[in-house]
Amino acid sequence: MIASQIDDLQLAHPVMEDAWVTPLAGLGALREQEPMARHTTLGVGGPARWFFRPADRAALSSAVVLCPEDIPILPLGRGSNMLVPDFGINALVVDLSELNALHVEGCLVHAEAGVRMSRLARQCAEHGLSGCEFMATVPGDVGGGVAMNAGCFSQQVSDVLTHIEVMLRSGEVIEIDAETLDMGYRHTVLPAQSLVINACFELHPDHPDQIRERMRTMRSRRSATQPLAQPNCGSVFKNPEGDHAARLIEAAGLKGFAIGGARISAQHANFIVNEGEASSADIVALIDRAQRVVKEKFEIELETEVRMVGEWL
Repeated sequence: MIASQIDDLQLAHPVMEDAWVTPLAGLGALREQEPMARHTTLGVGGPARWFFRPADRAALSSAVVLCPEDIPILPLGRGSNMLVPDFGINALVVDLSELNALHVEGCLVHAEAGVRMSRLARQCAEHGLSGCEFMATVPGDVGGGVAMNAGCFSQQVSDVLTHIEVMLRSGEVIEIDAETLDMGYRHTVLPAQSLVINACFELHPDHPDQIRERMRTMRSRRSATQPLAQPNCGSVFKNPEGDHAARLIEAAGLKGFAIGGARISAQHANFIVNEGEASSADIVALIDRAQRVVKEKFEIELETEVRMVGEWL
C-alpha cells in the first residue's frame, strides 16, 4: 500500500510545497489534483495530489531528488492494474510514457519503462526474436510489467528478463540482475520507492511469420474469452495454486453480479468491468463480495492481483 496523508501534508508544509513543486514545471508536464479516472483502464479513481510526466530520464532524476521523502512516488505504468480510491491519493504520480526508447543488440532487447509491452512484442517479431509474444496481449508498459512480473499463456516477464535499471529516491540509477529480484507469480521485489526505468530481455531467433502467427493466436484467444471492449483492469485476482479464480467465482454464483456501476463480467468471472458510472467503492465492494463468498464456499482466500494504491478506509 502507498501511505497517504490526505491534506495534512499541505497544511503542515505550505512553504516546502512551493519549494519543490515549482521547479518540476520546467522538467515536464505537471498537474495538480489530476483525476486518476483519466489514467486508469478501469476509468475510476479520485485526484492525485500531483501528476508528473517527466520529459526524459534526467528530468525524472531531478524530480525524485526534489520530492520530499514523506511524499510517496507512485509510477503510473499505463494504469492497467491500478485501483485508486474515490477520494484520491496524496502522492506524486509519475507517468513514464516519455521514456520509450527501444533498441536491439543481437538477441538482447533493451526497453525503457514507458515502452508498451505490445509494442515490444511487435518490434521483436520484426527482428525475428521470439520469447515475448505473450506481451502482445498485455495492456501495460515495460516498467509495470517488470514490477508485477506480468504474464499470461503460461509465460511471464521473468522468463526472458536478464537485468533492469532502477532509479532510487536519491536519483541514483543502479543495475539489478533479474535472478536477484525474487520474481514470482505477479510479484517482483524492488528497492523501496524505486522506479524501474529500463529492462533488458534475452530472446531467441525464429521466423518473423511464425512469431506473428503465435501473437495473432494469443490475441484471438483473449478477445474471445475476455471483456476487452469494456473498461477493466485485467485479472482482478491471482489464480490460487492448482485452480483458477474465474472458476471459483463462477462456481460461487457471482458471474454477472453487479454492485452500482461495476459488474463481475459475464464473459470472464475474474474481470470486473465498469459499465459507465462505476466508482472505486463499487469495485472494492465486488472484490470483497467475491473474496467472502469464495472463502465461505471453498475455504480458499482469493488474493488480489490489481494494485489497490493509496489509503483505503
